Amino acid sequence: MSKHVVIVGAGVAGINAATKLVDNDYDGQITIIDMGKNPYDRLPEEVMTGMLGAGGWSDGKLTYHTSIGGHLSKYTGDEKAMELMDQVINNFKRFHPKPEEVQCSNPVAEPDFIKPYFGLRLFPVWHVGTDYLHEIGKNWYDYLVSKGVNFRWEEKVTDIDFVEREVKTDLYAMPYDTLIFGVGKSGIDFGKKLAEKYELPTESKPVQIGVRFEAPQKHFQKLIDVSYDFKLYRKFDDEGVSLRSFCTNNNAAYVALEETYGDYSYNGHAKKDPKYKNNMTNFGILMEIRGIDKPFDWSRELVSKVQKNSIVSGEGGNGKKAMGRWQNKYKAGLYWSPSYKDKSLTSEGDWVHAHYVSEEGLQEVKDAFKGYFKYIEDFIDDMKKIFPSLKDDWGIYIPEVKYLSPEPLVNYKDLSLTTYPNVHFVGDALSARGITVSGAQGTLVAEQILILDKELEDFLNDPANNKEPHEMGDTHEYIMGGLSYDKDGDFIKFINKQK
Repeated sequence: MSKHVVIVGAGVAGINAATKLVDNDYDGQITIIDMGKNPYDRLPEEVMTGMLGAGGWSDGKLTYHTSIGGHLSKYTGDEKAMELMDQVINNFKRFHPKPEEVQCSNPVAEPDFIKPYFGLRLFPVWHVGTDYLHEIGKNWYDYLVSKGVNFRWEEKVTDIDFVEREVKTDLYAMPYDTLIFGVGKSGIDFGKKLAEKYELPTESKPVQIGVRFEAPQKHFQKLIDVSYDFKLYRKFDDEGVSLRSFCTNNNAAYVALEETYGDYSYNGHAKKDPKYKNNMTNFGILMEIRGIDKPFDWSRELVSKVQKNSIVSGEGGNGKKAMGRWQNKYKAGLYWSPSYKDKSLTSEGDWVHAHYVSEEGLQEVKDAFKGYFKYIEDFIDDMKKIFPSLKDDWGIYIPEVKYLSPEPLVNYKDLSLTTYPNVHFVGDALSARGITVSGAQGTLVAEQILILDKELEDFLNDPANNKEPHEMGDTHEYIMGGLSYDKDGDFIKFINKQK
C-alpha cells in the first residue's frame, strides 16, 4: 500500500502524532512541513514557528487536567484524555537531557485569603523550563529523523486541496493520503481561510484578549507556595465576560514578545537553570468575551488599533502619536506601569522591546478595548487587596491575545473533518490552548491512523475477503472508515459525508 501522512506544522500536536506513528513502526511515509527552522538553527526571537512550535519556546508547563488548555475530554472522555496526556508528558521526559528535573507540583487546597475575591483552579503541573525545552527539541528531532521522518523546514504552505489530496507550498506541491493540520498560533488565519474555502461547518470561539502582568515574585509568594501555575478566575455571566490568570512564570521569569500577522503581543516563560534567576513573576490576565460578532476579526482589529494609534513616551516617543512608525525601529508592543518600573529582561539579557505608554496613551488603549479594559483594572485592584505589598510595584505588557479561529466540526473518534475524513485538525487549529492538550490531540489522531491501517491490512489479508468486493468498473473497492481503497489497499476517494 502507498501511504503518505503529511503533517502541516511541526508544533507539539504534529510532533507527538509523528512520534506515535514511528514508535509503532508505521510503514508509510511521514512528511512534516513547517515555515520555521529546525531546532539547531532556530533563534530565540523566532517564537512562533519551528520545532515544537510556540510551545517549544515557552517555559514548558505541562498541565495535567482535562479542563485546562482546551476541552480534550469532550472528544475522548476523561479517562482516555488522561491516558493521552500521560503519553505526551512521558515524551517530554523521554527526550529531556535530565528527566529527573521534570518535577510535578500538585496543590490540593484553596487558601482562604483568595476566596473573597477570586476562584482558584488547582491541578497538577509538570514544569520543564525554557532552557531544557530547546534541548528536548533537538533530541526529539534527531529521533524522528533517525526513524525516517522527512522534515521540510522554512517552507510555507500556501494552499491545500482537500479533494485532490495535495498540499501546496511556496516551493512544492505534495500529494497526501492522510493530512494532519496542526499549524499552531501562526496559522490560525490560514485555517480560517480553508474553512471558508471548503464551507466547513464551524463553531465560533469567544474573544480571548488581555495583558501580561509582571511584578517582583515576593508579592505573590504566599500563593506560589500553594500553586506554581496559579489560575485565578472570575465570571460575569450576565455580561458574557470571564477573566483568568494563566501561564504563570516564577523565579527565573521572563516576558517574551510574539509576532502574529504582523502585530506584536506578549507571552511569558521561565527557565530552570539557577543562573537565570531574577526573582520575578509574570502571568497573563485574559478576558474571554462572548457574544462578539466575528470574534477572530474583532481581536485582530483591536490589536492592530492598539499598536498603531497609542500615544507613547520614552525611547523616541516623546508623547507623540506612534502611528506604527516606531515598529519600524524595532518590533514591539506596549508597556505601562503606575510607577514606571524597569521592564524585565529577556533570556538573552536584552530589555524586552516595548513602548512605554503615557497616561494619555493608556486611555487610547482603553478606548480600543471598547469598554472591556475595566474588567482588567478591577482584576488588578482586587489582587492588590489580597497582596497588599504589591501597591504600584507592577507593570503590564499590552496586549496578550489568543487568536481562536472558528473551530471546524470534527468526528470525535479521530478529529477528522466531517466532510473530509482523511483530514484531521489538531492543536490551536482545534482550539487547544496548551502543550499537553495539543500533544494529546496529535497522539489521538495517530492512534486512529494506526488502527485503521491495521484494520485495512487485516481485511486485505483475510482470504474470506478475496471474493468479489464492491465493483467500480475495473476497480475493486474496499470501504473503511469513510474512505475507499482499491484492491491493493491504495486510497481512492471519499465515500460519503460522516456525521
